[in-house]
Amino acid sequence: MGEARRGEARRGEARLSPSSVRFAAGEMSEVFEGYERQYCELSAGLSKKCTSASLLDGEQKKQKLSEITAGLEQAESLIRKMDLEARSLQPNVKAVLLAKLREYKSDLNNLKSEVKRLASNNLNQAARDELLESGMADAATVSADQKTRLLMSTERLNKTGDRVRDSRRTMLETEELGVSILQDLNQQRQSLLHAHGTLHGVDDNIGKSKKIMTNMSRRMSRNKYIIGCIVLVLVLAIILILYFKLK
Repeated sequence: MGEARRGEARRGEARLSPSSVRFAAGEMSEVFEGYERQYCELSAGLSKKCTSASLLDGEQKKQKLSEITAGLEQAESLIRKMDLEARSLQPNVKAVLLAKLREYKSDLNNLKSEVKRLASNNLNQAARDELLESGMADAATVSADQKTRLLMSTERLNKTGDRVRDSRRTMLETEELGVSILQDLNQQRQSLLHAHGTLHGVDDNIGKSKKIMTNMSRRMSRNKYIIGCIVLVLVLAIILILYFKLK
């Protein structure tokens, strides 16, 4: 109960986060905001269900825990979507959103811990009831074979729980690897865009240089033409002078 109330208080603070994130980051992805609203609503509903589940017992509590578990899977899916969306944004926005996302992950872990505690209490209560009924029905005729089967069943349940935890850990590691790869690809994309901009600037400089060379070539041709004309005029003048002197 105490963990559920503290989790609900933290989720109340999380529901104030969209405005604070927009204030700090300026403009945020509408897709992220949509996921965030869904998560906050889902988290608040799960908190209320945990509180009501703690007051139930038997099949009602088991059914309520099944609903909460399904809700936790939806919440995990929203967390993953928010994480991928946040990492695709600009660095200044991404840093703020990832910080807020860590709070949501912590809130989700608190919810999971509360559900595990409720499920453990439910299992312990069911086991105690079963043992009590069994003991009352046939306390004097419990055989060594029944005890062995009970121990084997408990051992199988423990092994199954270990395999589930290992599978979950592997899934989380794979998810983190995928997020890291996406982040690397985004950085490479930024590098390619920067290189494209640099090449575009080089092309512009080459075009300007080509225009300058063309203008210089035209001026040189014009100067050659003018010099040729001057030389021709001088030659004609010399010929005329010599002609009149020798006449």
